[in-house]
Amino acid sequence: MLLKDFLTYQAKTSPNPVGLEVSKAKGSYIFDSNGKKYLDFVAGISACSLGHRHPKVIKAIKKQLNKFLHVMVYGEYVQKPSVNLCKKLAGILPNSLQVVFLTNSGTEAIEGAMKLAKRYTKRSNFIAAKNSYHGSTQGALSLLGVKNQKRGYGPLLPKVTFINFNNSNDLKKIDNKTAAVILETIQGGAGFILPKLDYLKNVKRKCEKVGALLILDEIQPGIGRTGKMFAFEKYSVEPDILVIGKGLGGGLPIGAFCSSREKMKKFEYNPSLGHISTFGGNPVVSSAALSVLNTIESEKILQKVSEKEKLIRFLLKHRKIKKINGTGLMLALILENEKDVERLVKESMNKGLILFYLLWNKLAVRITPPLNISNKEITKGCKIILKILDDIK
Repeated sequence: MLLKDFLTYQAKTSPNPVGLEVSKAKGSYIFDSNGKKYLDFVAGISACSLGHRHPKVIKAIKKQLNKFLHVMVYGEYVQKPSVNLCKKLAGILPNSLQVVFLTNSGTEAIEGAMKLAKRYTKRSNFIAAKNSYHGSTQGALSLLGVKNQKRGYGPLLPKVTFINFNNSNDLKKIDNKTAAVILETIQGGAGFILPKLDYLKNVKRKCEKVGALLILDEIQPGIGRTGKMFAFEKYSVEPDILVIGKGLGGGLPIGAFCSSREKMKKFEYNPSLGHISTFGGNPVVSSAALSVLNTIESEKILQKVSEKEKLIRFLLKHRKIKKINGTGLMLALILENEKDVERLVKESMNKGLILFYLLWNKLAVRITPPLNISNKEITKGCKIILKILDDIK
């Protein structure tokens, strides 16, 4: 009955959704309405950094529930959870990213970052990457680097030029009309494509030369997913604007964009209310996010990500796995053909393991488990994958 109502009353995003009826979730497991448990190798598409219902996150949420929920639109009242979250982020970010605007989602943060770049540079041109994904709202969709995915939704924003990720020759397209270059630090939907050595530094150098800003989208690779709190730390580059989301909320919806005090002040005047939000900085969500950051530090989770990546790479050696893209616990198995991908994802569900696809690379299978998944759970999941691949002829 519930599945039927889901298909009848809730808008779908694809013709054939998975349709798993969730009854509860805890740690690295999701349980369906029949009591079957599934080891989660996806973590809500990289959103559940600490797994499901981490005790410290739940405690922070409940504590705030007993005080107050929403009281005022963003930026007017002083609310301790939101202030403390912004202060915490500022403390772990470079000096050039000291002011934080909290939003409800990653795509909303992208919109805010685009507006800030326009306002600060007084320019309107953007450069994005082919095969990129930054969200589904109108501005973010304009930056999406797959033409077919935008079909039927035009006209979108003009003056967006697309370059090939990791192609330094394309950097000549960045000129004195460019407001910002916006890139995923690690391309997600394309198949977890890492930036080549010095590529991001070269992009930043060209931006500085022509007066453009560099916006890095870390909605997915941020908050420890790569083994660093922020992926840009791996590549010795600092963006002018950083966008984060997903894993920050501990399972609750959140986004944020961070920049310098000088840049963020542009939202305050001529006109004021340059970017506003009713629920951005929600105190319950902020409490959860602050707990996520504190728990990542106190449980030394970042120090263990590299070890877990090595274990996955060691275990997942199979003739049908051509390579493993990505870094940390942001990994993609690249298989021989789309049919194998389909069988692996579907059969893994039957065997109690959750895997999923990537947006644009049809040969890729996502592995983005909770950052605190145990080595025993990793081994269990990898054995299921290998058994399924063995059975594929």
